[in-house]
Amino acid sequence: MSPVVVVLLLLAGLSEAAGRILPLIARRPSVSRSVAIRLLLIGAVVEGVVFALWPVAAWTLAELLVSAPPSDGAAFVWTPGRVAPLLLAAVLAFPLLGPLLHLLLVAGVGAGLAAPLAAATGLGWWAAAGCLAVAGAGLAVAVEAVRRLVVRISATGTRELLT
Repeated sequence: MSPVVVVLLLLAGLSEAAGRILPLIARRPSVSRSVAIRLLLIGAVVEGVVFALWPVAAWTLAELLVSAPPSDGAAFVWTPGRVAPLLLAAVLAFPLLGPLLHLLLVAGVGAGLAAPLAAATGLGWWAAAGCLAVAGAGLAVAVEAVRRLVVRISATGTRELLT
């Protein structure tokens, strides 16, 4: 993965993290600035990694569907041209304009990735789009489960400190 792609993925992750963390911080004015910055940076890295894993997970699913793996051995990866729409979608959805708009923007990015994935694997466009959708949904569910677990653990730790 080129340094340009890494930077673009981190910027998209930063935008996603800011959209999730800033409303939380606005509701809790007691959160210190250093804690907020740490949360934002950790969230940016986590979201960037999830974005980076999306085509890898879709490629893996697509390989399961084809009878013979592609002969060239080149995996489907992010390129600057493929990640730019993702960054745009993350920036547009930054102020939490709504989950439906965010879902539409990510679905549009996934639809744009379906043609290159279909060409790389030999699958049809719809099958490639399905692989992207399942991979994206799986990653989203995994990240949301981890988020809820962290919140539950941190809330339990806070309650134990109070008693």
